[in-house]
Amino acid sequence: MGRAKHETRKITNPATKRERCLGHFEALRIPITPDALDAALLRAEKEALPYLSFLDLVLGDQATKRRERSIERRIHDAHFAETKTLEAFDWDFNKKAIDRQQMEQLATGDFIERRTNLIMIGLSGVGKSHLMQAIGRKACALGYRVLYRTSAQLISDLTASLADKTLPQKLSYYSRPQLLIIDEWGFDRVERLESPQAAHLLYKVIASRSQQSSTALISNIDFDRWGDYLADGPLAMGFVDRLIEGAIIIKIKGDSYRAWHNRIGRPSSHGGDSAASAPETASAKIQT
Repeated sequence: MGRAKHETRKITNPATKRERCLGHFEALRIPITPDALDAALLRAEKEALPYLSFLDLVLGDQATKRRERSIERRIHDAHFAETKTLEAFDWDFNKKAIDRQQMEQLATGDFIERRTNLIMIGLSGVGKSHLMQAIGRKACALGYRVLYRTSAQLISDLTASLADKTLPQKLSYYSRPQLLIIDEWGFDRVERLESPQAAHLLYKVIASRSQQSSTALISNIDFDRWGDYLADGPLAMGFVDRLIEGAIIIKIKGDSYRAWHNRIGRPSSHGGDSAASAPETASAKIQT
């Protein structure tokens, strides 16, 4: 037999390390351009950077941008009513009524990590909603899943799910956030009158989250009136028991920030609480 013809093979030069690195970045979906890599390599050579410093130089900016996008997404998904921050809060107003150190401690997210509930009760206009939304934004920055709803929104959403038979899915949706903020508890009279099942639906949400995730409730109604609010004594007791077991309870009594700003003709920066109330001597009752 004659010698078999050797098949001609196309010989290609192996990829350079630079090209391989660019390929790695693309495979990992790290958007580093060739120019950016070249600039980092040039700097590393000029400054004789250690290996870890070079890695930090190449990846640090992209990691920071990715973290910022994640925070923005969590804040967007939380559906806060307003953009409120602790930095913008007027700590001098109602200084004796609001413990700044405690609020800043809550903003560390430790209570969320411990799956502890938080209840904030006080007159309208003292800044409860501002503080809670600000704490929620801090939680988003720390990587927690947060969802903000007014009590009226929650009732309307749950009632609609009864009509289209999606209540199990909706309860699952409300059980997922690591922090669920329920604002304006007690300002949903219309929604409660339109939904005879409102109290039972709210109880289902609280029960599904009990000891699993943190729920923060903001209200101007104290516990002794919750029975009237829920219109079902035994259900109200069960609701309160589930909610306050091991909870952080903060009761704020102070002047209405919004009412004060309205009197002097300036817009309030606190916002979020409903109709303003008359001023009251500042004092606070804080329980843990």
